[in-house]
Amino acid sequence: MTLTLQMLGTGSAFAKTYFNNNALLHQGDFTLMIDCGITAPLALHQLGYAWEDIDAVLITHLHADHVGGLEEFAFQMKYRYHRKPVLYIAEPLATPLWEHTLSGGLSQDEIRVLDDAFEVRKITEGTIVTLTENLDVELIQTPHIEGKLSYSLYINGGIFYSADLRFQPDLLHKLVNERSCHTILHEVQLTGEGFVHTTLNELLTLPVALQQQISLMHYGDEKEDFVGKTGPMQFLQQHQLYEL
Repeated sequence: MTLTLQMLGTGSAFAKTYFNNNALLHQGDFTLMIDCGITAPLALHQLGYAWEDIDAVLITHLHADHVGGLEEFAFQMKYRYHRKPVLYIAEPLATPLWEHTLSGGLSQDEIRVLDDAFEVRKITEGTIVTLTENLDVELIQTPHIEGKLSYSLYINGGIFYSADLRFQPDLLHKLVNERSCHTILHEVQLTGEGFVHTTLNELLTLPVALQQQISLMHYGDEKEDFVGKTGPMQFLQQHQLYEL
C-alpha cells in the first residue's frame, strides 16, 4: 500500500508565504500529522480536512512552528468531536510540552495535565514504533538549538524526515550506506550562516548521488530566487501529494 506525503506547509519559522513546515502522512485510511504549528489549522481548512480526519500527531520538537496549533487541535477534538487526539512524542519532550507551552492555554477544570487533553503515547529514541499497518517510525535525536531536544524521523526503514537540525553529513551517509535510506526530506536554510539549521551551501557539499535523494523543505520566503540553484535537490511544494 502506497505511503503518501502532503505538506501542510514547507516554510521556515518566519516564512509567511509557505506556512509552517508540517506534513500529513497517509497510509491507507490512517493519517498522521507530523508537527502541528501555528499555521496548521489554516492549512487543514484550505485543504478541506477536519480535525477528526487526523488519526494522530507526532511532534519533533517544541518550537511554535511545530506545536503552535496543538491547543486548537485539543479543544476542537474535545468540544466538537468528543474524543482525545492521539499524540506521539519523545518521552523527554512530554513534560516540557505541557509545562512550557500548552498549560497556559489548555488548563481548566477538566484539563490539568497533558494526558487530560491528549492520548499520549511516549516514544523512546531509537525504538521502532508501529503506528498502523505498514507505517513504522523511529526517532533519531538530531542537534538543533543547544539545550533543546529535537528529533528527526526514520520512516519505514528507508525515509529520513529531518526536524530542524544543524548539518549532519555523517548521519546522512550512515543512513544511506548502512540503513537502506532511499528518500531524504531535509530542512534547508537558503541564506546566511547555519547556526541552528542546515544551509543550502552545506547540502551542496554532499556527493551528487546523495543529493539526488534529497527533497528540500523548511525554506524561507526567498525560495523562488533559488529555483535552479539547488543542484539535483528539488523543493517540496506546499499542499502537493507525493508518493514515497
